[in-house]
Amino acid sequence: METKPPLPPFTLETAKIKVQAAEDAWNTRDPDRVALAYTEDSQWRNRSEFLNGREEVRAFLKRKWDKELDYRLKKELWSFTDNRISVKFEYEWHDDSGNWFRSYGNEQWEFAENGLMRRREASINDLRIQEADRKFRF
Repeated sequence: METKPPLPPFTLETAKIKVQAAEDAWNTRDPDRVALAYTEDSQWRNRSEFLNGREEVRAFLKRKWDKELDYRLKKELWSFTDNRISVKFEYEWHDDSGNWFRSYGNEQWEFAENGLMRRREASINDLRIQEADRKFRF
């Protein structure tokens, strides 16, 4: 059985580790690597899009990073319980015309016993910014 430590139930320390691991993985912009953090039957709501299963997650992430160029993300732990973690986040990216955006949001995560995420719900808003106003640089 595949596992993704740390495993629930979470403590403050292990919840922070889980959030940092997610941030690090998403900043690779590698759909194959990121998708491995989710159960085969994971359920997602991302904005108004609903996804079911790891393969749909992988395809979504590929589309996302084909559009959101030079993506850079920062996540912060908001709260946690036994097998759930809430985060707030912001990320910056630009489109293929060079228009820069900062996206703000909140996510609620639910984990299976093996530490893989089985449910993710994300609410996200985009703000157009000037390149000079970026916070996150490579």
